[in-house]
Amino acid sequence: MSNITIANSSLISTSPSQAQLIEFVNFLNKIISQYGLAVIWLIGNIGSILMCIVFTQPTYRHSPCAIFFLAASLSQFFTYNFALLTHMLCNGYGVYALRNSLWYCKLLSYLLYISVSIPRYDIILASMDRYFASSPEVIYRQRSSPKIAFRLILANVLIWSLLYIQVIVIYDIEDGICTYPSNAYGIFFSIYIALDTGVLPLLLMLTFGLLTVRNVHQMKNRIGPGVRPNQTRLSRKDLQLHRMLANQIVLFVILNVPNPAYLIYQSITLRLLDSPLRRTSEVFAESMTYVLIYLGFSLTFCNFMISSTIFRREFHRLIRTKILRRPDL
Repeated sequence: MSNITIANSSLISTSPSQAQLIEFVNFLNKIISQYGLAVIWLIGNIGSILMCIVFTQPTYRHSPCAIFFLAASLSQFFTYNFALLTHMLCNGYGVYALRNSLWYCKLLSYLLYISVSIPRYDIILASMDRYFASSPEVIYRQRSSPKIAFRLILANVLIWSLLYIQVIVIYDIEDGICTYPSNAYGIFFSIYIALDTGVLPLLLMLTFGLLTVRNVHQMKNRIGPGVRPNQTRLSRKDLQLHRMLANQIVLFVILNVPNPAYLIYQSITLRLLDSPLRRTSEVFAESMTYVLIYLGFSLTFCNFMISSTIFRREFHRLIRTKILRRPDL
């Protein structure tokens, strides 16, 4: 998670033109944080609630992949109302709640990290499930089950809750900023975050995504004597779950690449003294990489609506029966 700050627009050692540029960048960061994040927060919360409702319907109730999507939707609700909301209040409205108490700084930073990591790895678990579900080997397909899905979801929560305990230990308030220290461990932590939040998820999603595509292709071509029909084709629902996940992975890759790239840059330049203009630019760049991450989460519902006719049908049925109070067709 980013060190949420607004760059100091001090005019010391800056030319008038640089001072104006610093002022403009800070203003741009403030406007995007106020209005852009507010729109993402609203769309994300509505989408998260709707996805939770759709994925609890009988059509999806026993699908392991849908269970992972449901878990991700629940986790995203906390992402919007912990990570995104804190970012918006701080950069957009100057509400520096993290500065007021050291333990509040530590605890909220801890919750910010896990609220972003858990939904991200729920999607990775969904991609692993699709790989096993599409495997031509029975022993692998048996690993795609609701029972295993629930166990992995619980393990996902526990693992990230334990791994990020280090945030409670190392985070401190320095110069009015809640952040990790700029020492050797700070450099290690910055690199660790770059790998954990960007590089590793990208590699896992792409790996299992490509393996799933290969399995589906092999399954379509695996027609011959002794091969039963259910071994050569996937159900319509499974194919659409594949498409939903594939589009989500593409969305994740496009919108998440800037963040690990910035974090790697940050780890390299952590001990360098920044000019006011450079520091302002870095804060703005960091802030925008997280805006892209939140945007990716908020577009999940739209992606599912576009990718799956079954998901659209279930959503329309809920609107018709629960809101318009019309009989189910």
